[in-house]
Amino acid sequence: MKTVRYILWGLALLALVIAAGHQLSHFLGTDAENVDGFQPAFTLVNHQGDTVSEATYRGNWALVFFGFTNCPDICPTTLAELAEVMDRLSAESKEVTPLFISVDPARDSIEALTEYVSAFHPSIVGLTGSDKQISNAVSSFKAYFEREAQDSAPDGYTMAHTSSIYLMSPAGYFVRTFKYGTPPEDILEDLRGRI
Repeated sequence: MKTVRYILWGLALLALVIAAGHQLSHFLGTDAENVDGFQPAFTLVNHQGDTVSEATYRGNWALVFFGFTNCPDICPTTLAELAEVMDRLSAESKEVTPLFISVDPARDSIEALTEYVSAFHPSIVGLTGSDKQISNAVSSFKAYFEREAQDSAPDGYTMAHTSSIYLMSPAGYFVRTFKYGTPPEDILEDLRGRI
């Protein structure tokens, strides 16, 4: 009989610990799937010339994509898909911020970024910075980029980079990625389940 009592007390204590952890996660502004996620940090300049950080976008879901304005295929395709997602979110779009972080600061000036992102959707924010700032941001997201020589590209080089979209929670935690080519309908369905 004592063994059964100890087991019941142990289960009650375990339930109490789980409940306390759940309450703490809500108090801290995170949710269960974000507790184990990483929290990227960056300081960059947006396409309007303002210095921003990851904290600037807290409170909204963020769709983060790395690319560059001279990208011939992956970047324009992905930004067009993000534009479709934002259009179809309608009123819910105010709770989502798409961020396009340039991995080519040598060519992607504020002016170039402004022209580029505005061609896709007014809600897309272009971000750039110094080589060090970009490198730090990419590392913070556990992403990748590399300059590659290519004679046919502008200035004789192109940029290899991570092609996934990162979904970040309103508390700034990594939630998941959408691989390149994920249909906008799938991204939309995922977001609507979270907003």
